[in-house]
Amino acid sequence: MGITIRPAAVTDVPRITVLLDQLGYPTDEARVRVRVAAWLADSRSALLVAEVDGVVSGVAALHAMQLLEYDGSQGRLAALVVDDSCRGQGVGRRLVAEVEQEARRLGCWRMEVTSSLTRVGSHHFYRGIGYEGVNDKSARYLKPLD
Repeated sequence: MGITIRPAAVTDVPRITVLLDQLGYPTDEARVRVRVAAWLADSRSALLVAEVDGVVSGVAALHAMQLLEYDGSQGRLAALVVDDSCRGQGVGRRLVAEVEQEARRLGCWRMEVTSSLTRVGSHHFYRGIGYEGVNDKSARYLKPLD
C-alpha cells in the first residue's frame, strides 16, 4: 500500500465530501467546495490529503492560532478522517505527522485536537501518537451565534 501526503486541491472535493460523510457530517459537494476554497486561501491554515494507491483516502485540516497568553501559535487539528477501508493502516499517523510538520513551519509550539466523547477509538489513536487527554484540566463551551 503506497501512501502519499500532499496539499489538498479543489479537485479533491468529491472524495473529501465522502470522507466527511463517513465522519458523520453529511453534506454536498457545493458546500465542501466553498469550505475547501476558504481553507486553501487561509495562510494560517493547511488542508492535507492522503492518497492510498492514488485514491484520496484521508484528509486533515490544520489551523495555526496566534496566542495572546504565550509566544508563538498553537496548532489546531480541526478535522481528521481516514476512509473506513484504510483505517488501522498508518494513514492517520502519516497525516498527523505531516500536519505537525506544517504546524511547526507556521510557528506552532503545541498542537490541540478535540474529539467527541463517543469516539473512543479516536481517543486511543491520539494517545498512541503522543497526545495527552486534558479533560480534567479544562472544559469546552459552545454557543451558537445567531
